[in-house]
Amino acid sequence: MALPAIAPYPMPTADELPANRVGWTVDPSRAVLLVHDLQNYFLSAYDRSSAPIPELLSNVAELKKKAARLGMPVLYTAQPGGQSPDERGLQQDFWGPGLPADPHAAAIAEAVAPDEGDAVLTKWKYSGFVRTDLLERLREQGRDQIVVTGVYAHIGVLMTACDAWMQDIQAFVVADAVADFSAGDHAMALRWAAGKCAVVTSTRAVLEGERSPSA
Repeated sequence: MALPAIAPYPMPTADELPANRVGWTVDPSRAVLLVHDLQNYFLSAYDRSSAPIPELLSNVAELKKKAARLGMPVLYTAQPGGQSPDERGLQQDFWGPGLPADPHAAAIAEAVAPDEGDAVLTKWKYSGFVRTDLLERLREQGRDQIVVTGVYAHIGVLMTACDAWMQDIQAFVVADAVADFSAGDHAMALRWAAGKCAVVTSTRAVLEGERSPSA
């Protein structure tokens, strides 16, 4: 199965976000910013000129600037192109061969490309913690919060946030800095994250240091 063609849909607004079970706040001295799988291959499923992609890329770019100003590390996950069936594992059964052996397809979108000093982790499974050194990097840097952006919200973004919770890392899913297969999938991912493993927040709240409301 290849990626679906994703129809445009609007980004969720602040008044559409689910209530959080917890009231964590992003602390730049504790947090890292994760840009999850924002590769040209995954974005090719969208009309990149239509919502939600312009907002997604703009908001991630703003969060990157904020992180740089505050000294927050910025990490990326990116899947390699041309994976063998053994490397793909069960992803082959669900999604086919994945990224082609094409440097442009595998590259991070130019609008949010890594800057000098940003780390890019090679990623193999849904979660950014599986078969990577993400957890070790967080521990080494004394960081126990992760701000998650990117695609796709109900797959890798959600699994990464859930894995963070299992490692006692506070996860923040930025609702208008992630995108998904549809508005319904996007909303489902935010509800599940807010209720089970993370704080769902907005770009503006992170940029302005606001506390996310909890139920």
